[in-house]
Amino acid sequence: MTDFGKVAVMFGGDSAEREVSLKSGAAVLAALQSRSVDAHAFDPAVRPLDELKKDGFQRVFIALHGRGGEDGTLQGALTLMRIPYTGSGVLASALAMDKWRSKLLWQAAGLPIPDYAVLDESSDFAAVAARLGLPLFVKPAREGSSIGVIKVKREADLPDAWREAARHDDLVLAEQDMSGGEFTVAVLGDVALPSIRIVPATEFYDYEAKYFRDDTRYLCPSGLSDAAEAEMRDLALRGFRALGCRGWARVDFLLDTSGRPYLLEANTAPGMTDHSLVPMAARASGLAFPDLCVRILELAHVE
Repeated sequence: MTDFGKVAVMFGGDSAEREVSLKSGAAVLAALQSRSVDAHAFDPAVRPLDELKKDGFQRVFIALHGRGGEDGTLQGALTLMRIPYTGSGVLASALAMDKWRSKLLWQAAGLPIPDYAVLDESSDFAAVAARLGLPLFVKPAREGSSIGVIKVKREADLPDAWREAARHDDLVLAEQDMSGGEFTVAVLGDVALPSIRIVPATEFYDYEAKYFRDDTRYLCPSGLSDAAEAEMRDLALRGFRALGCRGWARVDFLLDTSGRPYLLEANTAPGMTDHSLVPMAARASGLAFPDLCVRILELAHVE
């Protein structure tokens, strides 16, 4: 195994996803230590980043979710310090965290995405509902873990949904609903892992369903035909590369009623909790959780 030197597993932070990040980081830390990696916890909400250099850390495993950890800011700081880190670089991290700009880029690359609209206080909400259809989803453009996401079933509820989402981010999207199923594909290095179908017991795959409920069903194999599976994995790689991602990520999809896949978003620091999807896809490929963590660490880089 590679001698990684002293490794900081960075988790916690002060984003809205701190609670999930603490769980991800604890799991990664234990996994790396089980493989004799000299890994240590590092919470940037508690310790200043310059302690990475002072304490002789040689590599960083980023298990921070959301703003400050997944949006390019941390990646920029680590790049300036010349410390290799896991996941995507500055630009790709920033683009993937911003659902609007990632959609624009995917559109330009000719990749399929659900129809959407940017909302603000001057939006014609009736026209948005007429174009996208009901129900639709309203979401902050730069949050993760479904934080601030609202399913809107009535046109009259759309302004209030926008106001609620805008509490989390001043950039808010309305997005077409698709009822053909929700899927995700993990990318590790240059390989797309088996797809997973997500079947929530709740109305949609919200924060509670993602992290705390035990009745969300995850199907891997996902039940797609061989041809549809190959198409989705190829789209995941194309979406990953179009954003300039590297190392690892998770690309989420929606299917329409005819079974056509649409790229929803990319996550450049996906969850690594006991409910998380990248470890599930890795297991289906024969890769145990500690070995997955080591492989991600092997792919660490500095721009």
